[in-house]
Amino acid sequence: MRKTLLYSALILLSALFIAPFFWTLMTAIKSEADLYQFPPVFWPSEWHWENFTVAWNKQPFGTYFQNSLVVVVLSTIGQLISSSLVAYGFARFKFPGRDSLFILLLATMMIPWDVKMIPLYMEFNLLGWINTLKPLIVPAYFADAFFVFLLRQYIMTVPIEIDEAARMDGANSFDIYWRIHLPLMMPALVLVGTFHFMNAWNDYLGPLIFLNDQSKYTLTLGLSMFKGLHEVDVTSIAAITVVLCLPPLVLFFLAQRYIMDGAVGSSVKG
Repeated sequence: MRKTLLYSALILLSALFIAPFFWTLMTAIKSEADLYQFPPVFWPSEWHWENFTVAWNKQPFGTYFQNSLVVVVLSTIGQLISSSLVAYGFARFKFPGRDSLFILLLATMMIPWDVKMIPLYMEFNLLGWINTLKPLIVPAYFADAFFVFLLRQYIMTVPIEIDEAARMDGANSFDIYWRIHLPLMMPALVLVGTFHFMNAWNDYLGPLIFLNDQSKYTLTLGLSMFKGLHEVDVTSIAAITVVLCLPPLVLFFLAQRYIMDGAVGSSVKG
């Protein structure tokens, strides 16, 4: 009886969370007659899948998608490399001021992005990076405090004896990181990669500030500009919104098992 109630509650909550996405999907494939029918209908009388093609061709969304893909892939690679290296250093190396430096690193998480926005713009403008994708990619190669914390906690669950045995076999510090800790960190790396992918894919404020040329727009910025130009074209807006939501959803369902393993492993020594 208890399991039945629990599963029923979970199904109900899942339906509540999924309902907006399905409503958007149904809106994207409705005809104009179904769209403005009153009272509103959830299930369209005819399915117009061509609405996705029509909406996609109204703006250079192919270019926007390529830009988003470049930003997400390159920045995710940089985030995984830099955060894992920094986390390995804090977890395995002992040096003066290590704990104080780690606390200082964690303290940077309390600084909102809005405070850093103007200094970052001035810095990137000085470097000549404005209206390029570099401001959206390069910062990921300098690690993120939250991801460093997650990976450090995961590394600390690995017995130090494994490192000592590897050193006795002639491995140096980088060998231990590359051949031992990276494979062991795979669930946590998938967790970090998924989080960063979603943040980078859904980022709107960064592209809005650093990009001026339409050919450099990402998908989120392109959709926002499209909504400004076609406010009454609800079907096309819904179609592009569904396309924008699909990659994070697919990634999450593919990586959910590793995400749970990474989250549990990172919290063991929290």
